[in-house]
Amino acid sequence: MLNYVKQILTRVSFDARLFEKELRKAIKMLIADEVRELQRWCYANYRGEYEAILNRCFVAV
Repeated sequence: MLNYVKQILTRVSFDARLFEKELRKAIKMLIADEVRELQRWCYANYRGEYEAILNRCFVAV
């Protein structure tokens, strides 16, 4: 499931609203270990572009 989520986020990364929407959905459906892995991946790939969104979405993780 984590790989699927990464593919989706990569495909919608052109639009900030879509990216945030899909990221929030992913966080709700993944288990805790996968969410931590997703967080690392997101920050590694999208920190410069969407850092504010990442901070909002991962604040409780």
